[in-house]
Amino acid sequence: MAHPLPILIVGAGQAGATAAASLRALGHDGPIVMVGNEPGAPYERPPLSKAVLLDAAAQERLAIHPAGFHEDKGIELRTGITVTSLDTANAVAHCSDGQSIAYRQVLIATGGSARVLPDAAPGTPRVHYIRTLADAQGLRAALQGATAITVLGAGFLGLEVASTARTLGLDVTVVEPAPRVLARAVPDLFSRWLQERAVRAGVALRLGTPCSAVRPHADHIALTFGDGSEHRTQLLLVAIGQAPEVALAAASGIALHPVNGGIRVDAQCRTSAAGVFAAGDCTSAHQALLGDELRLESWQNANEQGRIAAAAILGVPAEPAATPWFWTDQFGCNVQMVGLPAAGLRYDCRGDMSADGDAPRFVLIGSDAQARVRRVIAVNAGADLRPLRSLVEQGTPCDASRLVDPSVSLRQAVRDALAAAAPALH
Repeated sequence: MAHPLPILIVGAGQAGATAAASLRALGHDGPIVMVGNEPGAPYERPPLSKAVLLDAAAQERLAIHPAGFHEDKGIELRTGITVTSLDTANAVAHCSDGQSIAYRQVLIATGGSARVLPDAAPGTPRVHYIRTLADAQGLRAALQGATAITVLGAGFLGLEVASTARTLGLDVTVVEPAPRVLARAVPDLFSRWLQERAVRAGVALRLGTPCSAVRPHADHIALTFGDGSEHRTQLLLVAIGQAPEVALAAASGIALHPVNGGIRVDAQCRTSAAGVFAAGDCTSAHQALLGDELRLESWQNANEQGRIAAAAILGVPAEPAATPWFWTDQFGCNVQMVGLPAAGLRYDCRGDMSADGDAPRFVLIGSDAQARVRRVIAVNAGADLRPLRSLVEQGTPCDASRLVDPSVSLRQAVRDALAAAAPALH
């Protein structure tokens, strides 16, 4: 008999949508209620900084599931409302529309929110953030009437918007307090390559430049830097990172990580509260590749944790989370990464790291002191990433010089490395 109370999913983003679909795929036939604070059905966020800014029609292709999916699967979708509190002792959620939802189990998939500058809050004229479809629509409209934009933050989101804005013909300046782009995510040699690629595309980079003040004016935004200099721009995109949306969990007494602030979950996405699970950008989980706990803000992680949480809710086994994978499209290049950034890795290059050309193609292979491949970064080389993934997953010691030797087939080099390591693994 189906349980009379619903499984409640708080958050209608990637993780929540994946969890709801997975519950049905695993055979759950009881009620499912998904509550989301945005007005529409769950949608993909990665295109917001790229395709949606270029073409309004792209937003029609964002839906995670096809039209009618939730009705067909019997998933009750309540949009435009927020779960304001959880009574975990009595398994009741209270919502912003005044209703309460008694639940069987609950999944918190609240994602994250853009970090905000105090003197340039959302709604400030000429200042933009990107987290939601509405944010992207607002920025797209502003870009159509502008000639210049400054991006504060040289992370993935900021660089993607900078690339898109150049495609639209705007003058683009990127301001970053760190000495290089993507400083926390990629090795120095890749940062230098990408910086040259961005400059060749017409982006002005101001690296190692902390911004001390933002002052909006009627016809421009004025940025003041730590050295006292000033920069004026028509538009400002603030892309200084994302904060996990954990207020609901914190108010409910659910354990958070003391440093990264995410909701602490185990390998099955269980939180410290009985019957409460969490998935996606709001979580903090142990990562075997690093031997540490961290938050992963990625499309893949949201999908993986949504799938695993659904299985755990139903008490059925699930495959462990896949090796972390991330991608970005910017400055004419598709960049894919397997593994996680770690200190002390040595990177070897297969291919040509020239920053010019329409479609440069190369792979960076990061190995640790034991010659185990721990990270791979592929530029316009997704096919090369696939065989290398197995080396990362298995922590296989190998000869990196053979992997990057252009006279040796990459697939053959990987097969040889796996075969050589096999006796040691048995």
